[in-house]
Amino acid sequence: MRTRDADAFARWESTIDFRLFGDSAGPTLTVPEQIAAKVGDRIIGGALAPGARIGEQELADEFEVSRGPVREAIRILEREGLVAVLARRGAVVTELSAAELRELFEIRAGLFEIALRKVAATRAPELLAAMRAGVARLESLVEADDGGSAYAETTHRLIQIAARFAGNERLRRMIAALSLQTLRYSKLGLAAVERRRRSARLWAQAQRALERGDVAQLVRLAHQRSEESAEEAARRLGGTAG
Repeated sequence: MRTRDADAFARWESTIDFRLFGDSAGPTLTVPEQIAAKVGDRIIGGALAPGARIGEQELADEFEVSRGPVREAIRILEREGLVAVLARRGAVVTELSAAELRELFEIRAGLFEIALRKVAATRAPELLAAMRAGVARLESLVEADDGGSAYAETTHRLIQIAARFAGNERLRRMIAALSLQTLRYSKLGLAAVERRRRSARLWAQAQRALERGDVAQLVRLAHQRSEESAEEAARRLGGTAG
């Protein structure tokens, strides 16, 4: 990995945080937002498994607040698709499902295609450098023994870095928000080493297509990666991404 490329990737990588309000440029978070962000970290990181109960009183005791801010935090998590509030059970971590997987990946693929068409038209040198370094990072993580977690997070960072060069702030924010909901599925779809090998090859092909300005190939490869990852995740869930 060339030093200049690595520096470009590191500069953009440091701006991407997989947590609620991670890219917020606004004022200090409210108490409910802080609680939601911390609980969201646990869900996205796997410390709270699908179906796990989110106890209001337990969180109130942990964060030393009344139950009011906790209820608001739960509403935030529900809005972001990380928590569901069920009758007689209260708040629980949302279950992973093939149906939701299909919907989320379809939306993300459509939004990312818009971003790709925009960045392919300009091919900003800094983006090209970051993509080269990012693909090299992926290749170094293919054989990692962490179940594909770091690899999946790197693919999401590459998607978000590309979106930042698209010149559409609303599009960028939509793609960033989807990352929180799709990351758990991506980790599942990229858990197998052979699946990561295949993914890395597709990313390398996409990086070369971007260098050439080959929009059709770039978009085709993005959809292919998304579809293959969704298919594997759905298979592991016992459903179909069909």
